[in-house]
Amino acid sequence: MTLSVRKARVDDARAIAAIYAHHVLHGTATYEVVPPTEDETVEKILTVTGRSWPFVVACDGDQVVGYAYATQFRDRPAYAYACENSIYVAHDRRGGGIGKLLLKALLEAAEAHGFRRMVAVIGGAEPASVALHGSCGFEHAGLLTGMGWKAGRWLDTVYMQIALGSGISTAPIAPGKD
Repeated sequence: MTLSVRKARVDDARAIAAIYAHHVLHGTATYEVVPPTEDETVEKILTVTGRSWPFVVACDGDQVVGYAYATQFRDRPAYAYACENSIYVAHDRRGGGIGKLLLKALLEAAEAHGFRRMVAVIGGAEPASVALHGSCGFEHAGLLTGMGWKAGRWLDTVYMQIALGSGISTAPIAPGKD
């Protein structure tokens, strides 16, 4: 296995959509219940990269085996320096270090963009995701109980966060220019 991480491209949309579809249909990490189409995934890639936010894929050779991206945490201007991450690994490749590889690359890219805080919003309070984020330095920031109904049960949402760059110790310079 030769893993690499690179920026996502539009032609990765089919693989990304397939990875996410499995999680939508069989998992609780996302509260979506209908998988986005390949065209909708193209739009997601274009939206994220069009804002210069990081969107990366992990590849084993030429095969996309996972992806991660960061988007501004909320739309309001005061949130310009806070981002939320999303990380998904192909269901048959989980547990092999791909998630950690993606998260480390995403942290670097988000810091380079000028984000000062990254938040993980972990649907279903998924233990593997909590452990992954914790192993990369994220700290527990909150628990929202019973936030989603999926798979025949109420699901909790865990919030975790990490400082990027100088975090909140200094004022930012300008979005994407920190």
